[in-house]
Formats: sequence, C-alpha cells, structure tokens
Amino acid sequence: MRRRVIIAFGVLAFLVIAFEAARFLTAENVERSAVFALLEDQARGDTVAVTAALEGCTRQCADRVARTVRSARRPGEVKILRFDAANRFSLGRSTGRSRVAWAVDVASGSEAVVQCVTVRRDWSLISGASVTLQRLSAPLPPEKGC
Repeated sequence: MRRRVIIAFGVLAFLVIAFEAARFLTAENVERSAVFALLEDQARGDTVAVTAALEGCTRQCADRVARTVRSARRPGEVKILRFDAANRFSLGRSTGRSRVAWAVDVASGSEAVVQCVTVRRDWSLISGASVTLQRLSAPLPPEKGC
C-alpha cells in the first residue's frame, strides 16, 4: 500500500513538472502571436488597432504609430520570416526588444520589412505567460539590429 502511494505521488509530481515545463516553453509562442497580430493590423493600415495594442500609447506615440503604419502598410497576408524574441527563457517579468522580419506575398519576392517591438513578458507558475506590447519601431534597414 505504501509503495503505491509513493508511486502515485511520483507520477503526480512528474505530471505537474511536465505541465509547467510545457507552459514555460510555449511562452515565446504567446509573444510571437501578439507580435503577429500587431503586424497584421499594421499591414492592413489599421492605425487605431496598432495604437490600441501598445500599452500606454500617448498622443506622441499615436503620431509615431500613424507614420509607421503608413510606411509599412502592405496588401496581402503577413508572413513572419524571422522572429528573434528578446525575452527568451526568462522567469518572472522581463522587458526587451524583439526583432521581427516579415513580408507579404513572399512567393513574388516582395521586400521584407524589419522592425523591433518592445515587449514585456510576465510568467508565473500559476498564470503562465502574458505579453504586453509597448512600442513598435519604424521599418529598419534589413541588416540593422534592435
């Protein structure tokens, strides 16, 4: 009887640890999904949606977002070519600038757009990952980092 309890406890502990590890490893996907939604709004030319997605975007920020959306607007379906998350494998709260290269109509060889997104990622054992987008840069030269 005691042996069964120990085995059951071991299995339960393994399952809890595996579940939390999986949630931790998918935190980057949460960040990528939030950035992807932001880029789709930008490509459509939806300045209001992009401004609303950025936490605490002031009037000055909204003016900058409008200029950025005008310069990066593209018709078609957004494809992320490369995503370099700044907050990889961070526990707790971290803020960083993620670099994203994206394009529309990749098959026709359309020009890639490179931008940086300031992202705050919160992660805890209880709630998992949450992402807050804070700033979107104007398009950058392809070789430039954040």
